[in-house]
Amino acid sequence: MTPGKQVYLVTGYTDMRKSINGLSIIVADQLELDPMSEAWFVFCNRQRDKLKILFWDTNGFWLYYRRLEQGRFQWPQANETALTMHIESRQLQWLLSGLPVESRSKHNTLSGLSVI
Repeated sequence: MTPGKQVYLVTGYTDMRKSINGLSIIVADQLELDPMSEAWFVFCNRQRDKLKILFWDTNGFWLYYRRLEQGRFQWPQANETALTMHIESRQLQWLLSGLPVESRSKHNTLSGLSVI
């Protein structure tokens, strides 16, 4: 599965005992977003060693769960004003690989180019 059009990191920490219903309620009520959209919602626990990814696919939810046996995810600091952080799918791959989502070494996206 590849991420949908939008990927949201839910800032702060989430109780990993929550499953599909609990996480979709967070998305709908606290974030005021549609959990049945094409977006992926990424949650992290306080210790930063567990992630859950919730998304809707055609007629049901998917819930991915990843637990690290060693190390921590490079989860961004919580922002007091924003409950989510919009990231690109490549940044999600960085996060899952142990890299920070705000890497300064990425190439800039180019648009409007043509081949001569």
